[in-house]
Amino acid sequence: MTKTDFLTVDGRDVPIEGERNLLEVIRKAGIDIPTFCYHSDLSVYGACRLCLVDVEGRGIVASCSTIPAPGMVVKTKTEEIREIRKISVELLLANHDQSCPTCPKSASCQLQDLARRLGIEKVRFKSTHKPKEVDRTSPSIVHDPNKCALCGDCVRACHEIQGIGAIDFAGRGSGSAVVPAFGKNLNQVECVYCGLCSSVCPTGALTPKSEVDDVWKALDNPKKKVVAQIAPAVRVALGEHFGMEPGTITTGQIAAALKIMGFNQVYDTSFAADLTVIEEATEFLQRKTKGEKLPQFTSCCPSWVKFAEQYYPELLQNISSCRSPQQMFGSLAKDMLPEKLEVDVRDLVIVSIMPCTAKKFEAKQAKFQANGIPDVDHVITTQELGRMIEESGLSFKQLEPESLDMPFGFKTGAGVIFGASGGV
Repeated sequence: MTKTDFLTVDGRDVPIEGERNLLEVIRKAGIDIPTFCYHSDLSVYGACRLCLVDVEGRGIVASCSTIPAPGMVVKTKTEEIREIRKISVELLLANHDQSCPTCPKSASCQLQDLARRLGIEKVRFKSTHKPKEVDRTSPSIVHDPNKCALCGDCVRACHEIQGIGAIDFAGRGSGSAVVPAFGKNLNQVECVYCGLCSSVCPTGALTPKSEVDDVWKALDNPKKKVVAQIAPAVRVALGEHFGMEPGTITTGQIAAALKIMGFNQVYDTSFAADLTVIEEATEFLQRKTKGEKLPQFTSCCPSWVKFAEQYYPELLQNISSCRSPQQMFGSLAKDMLPEKLEVDVRDLVIVSIMPCTAKKFEAKQAKFQANGIPDVDHVITTQELGRMIEESGLSFKQLEPESLDMPFGFKTGAGVIFGASGGV
């Protein structure tokens, strides 16, 4: 490597090794320049202007959209740059709903973190925020335009990764907004409810639709018997939520926490995943024997199925007719557990603990009801369960592990692998 393969960042030589922009070179050097609209998996947008740096001979530029070149001399923290960054964040805050303590993203909001990191103690600009209606029509996602900072992460994720384009920019200037087409609600467009938009959203503009209050109401109702099913991915993800070593399996602690909170039975969705393996394998053999409707596709992801329904209806006959493990468990539980738990089926509440928002949409579909009674009553995400455990005051790491209940606590490796493969 020659001297020409380097550039200088704050007085230090840093090698250029194929990075797509100057920002990545600077971060490689251990300097975490603040950003708001930059996401490494998405195209460069360059709107927030927080990643500004001073390049000798060129002046102040956005590092995310600047190609690194040998010999560049870069300064990342001049007085002028620090002031511009503060002004940029203050302008975002001036046009933002600042009800931070009650926001679902409180304590994990990137805008909140930037304000703290940049030492912003007051906003010097007059608030321009005008309240807008919150869209709660989606079964999976809440869209609160009052908290949108126009970073564009959700728009690019929906277009570039998912290939859907359910939301986009509309309007101009101060009237700009991120909305579904023609001002419709999320449930009126081709959203597949995957939740990727809420995952990349740095504020509380797009968040999973919470069912925590509904679950608490069921737990507090003495007439109800509340049963939980835990998806395979949750047992690892929840441990990370509570700061445990990544990869730690916390099935026993989850079972203990749920029973302390009042759940009557705690089961494993992997049991139903095993049944799904058997059913789909049987269906495949039948199709193979008859030589029809092949190849056979399968996925336990309702977003994948909805995507096929919307864009590839000609392939629907090739998709397995078997239910997903979540819905197979719900149907089985509503059929078998009323007698076991001595409860009317209308008072049996099935709560799914799942890793994604699409499962909320799946459970709400009319085809997964029997006589008006849903197979799965409520779906909460890993994060929602984490908040419930915190609200209960439980020290998750210190809980004595408990066993899952039978008969639906048994599983094989075939069922667990669903968490990695997405299907059989």
